[in-house]
Amino acid sequence: MAQKISVQSLGTPDKDGFLTKQGGSIKTWKKRYFILKGNILYYFKSQKDSEQTGQITLETTSRCQPEPNQTSKKKGKYYFSVHTTARVYSIWADSESSMNQWVDKINAAVENLKGGGKKDSNNNEDEKETVKQPVKDPEPDPVEDKEDANDDNEVDAGEGGGEGGGVPSDDEDDVNQKGKSINSRIESAKSIISFLNDESSKVLEFWEIWSESIPPKQEITSGSEVHYQLSTSSKLEKLTWKSAGPQSIFIQRMVDFFWNVGAPESEIDRLNDVGASMNPSSIGSWIDMSDKGGMDGGWYFPIEVAVNVAIEACDEGEASTAVVEWANKHNVENCFSVGRDMGAAPPRQTELRFNLSGDYDHQLEVGLDAFELFGFPSLPENALEILNNDISKDHGLSLSVITSSEGFVRIGLLCPNPSNDIVKKLCSISDGNYDNIKQLEKALEAEGPLFAEFQFLKEGFGYGVYKEGFDIIFHYSIGIASSMND
Repeated sequence: MAQKISVQSLGTPDKDGFLTKQGGSIKTWKKRYFILKGNILYYFKSQKDSEQTGQITLETTSRCQPEPNQTSKKKGKYYFSVHTTARVYSIWADSESSMNQWVDKINAAVENLKGGGKKDSNNNEDEKETVKQPVKDPEPDPVEDKEDANDDNEVDAGEGGGEGGGVPSDDEDDVNQKGKSINSRIESAKSIISFLNDESSKVLEFWEIWSESIPPKQEITSGSEVHYQLSTSSKLEKLTWKSAGPQSIFIQRMVDFFWNVGAPESEIDRLNDVGASMNPSSIGSWIDMSDKGGMDGGWYFPIEVAVNVAIEACDEGEASTAVVEWANKHNVENCFSVGRDMGAAPPRQTELRFNLSGDYDHQLEVGLDAFELFGFPSLPENALEILNNDISKDHGLSLSVITSSEGFVRIGLLCPNPSNDIVKKLCSISDGNYDNIKQLEKALEAEGPLFAEFQFLKEGFGYGVYKEGFDIIFHYSIGIASSMND
């Protein structure tokens, strides 16, 4: 197990200073205070830390070298790499001289391990210091590796994932089956939403910042896809925009967006930790907005994951415990999506989505049992009538649950591919505007919703900007963007 080391306990370093390092599982960047002492390269969050955030153990086979192909002198980022048997670490310094000093010092430490005592070209006085670490090649420390996997996912807000983000423009977008670009669909949909047509609107500004965080088409690798979705209440009063794709091109832009809108560092750390434990191939971001000025955002992993792993994304409390008990009771083993909000103020909210097993009647029973066990009111009689008599039993039901440290926030029963007649009935029971919904579908070129959600938001969690109580939400696919080479 790696021993806890403080900055002060290391004494006079062989080399120290701030560098920016790339993560292991999730490829983001974070500025760290590095100390080279003997054959250990320690890194800390600050110069006063009482415990290292992680460490890199140098071996006789290790090497350090500049990476000129990655270096950007214009941005002041001079990259180098540290190679060990466990991993290759990517790091950048803010000047060429600093990079060269670190490369020389690290390689000198490796030579000392070999017994060669190679001279350091930058500071001859440092030659007088002897290395008091054992010469033997250490085995990789599993605890050290775990610390690195979690910490390395942290992010430097200044390290972007490329320039020119945003939804695909008309000249670069996929032309879907019906010939309309994703960008055109989005703009058509926005034109229908009254609160997105005010150029001075903070909500519109929020949407624009989010849209710029979506990787541009030229960053999508061959064989990969970026999915765009839109959900709306039946009155078009509340919208949720979502986009997801390969972790490799999404993560840095996504985290930069969270920094830009004021997400706390603790929640970005939480994203890193959960990401390291699940290592999702696909990740995404979402934003909520309402006609009353509601604005929220967060991340989600559209992947199948075991309930006992997914629950780690939730804050501890009665709600998360009840979810596990419900899942065990009904043999629900997996989630198909995990997400969390990144708002500046607690309580934090985590959404889990479950596919319900068995035939339709059993799925409905299990879903309604969740409403009762989690302390939500029963669905209105007219909603239950539609679920029992009108919804096609050929499609499976899903359940969405949002928890927080203060209890349950929201629950929703999702029915896939509702017919036009069902959409009309659902608008009727929720005081929605069917004509406006059809206008939105026309803008999106959607034959109908992917899902209709029977949703309930608990009192106190609408914060004056979102409708509390029962509502109907329609979920739509906007489109899928793929590589320019596909």
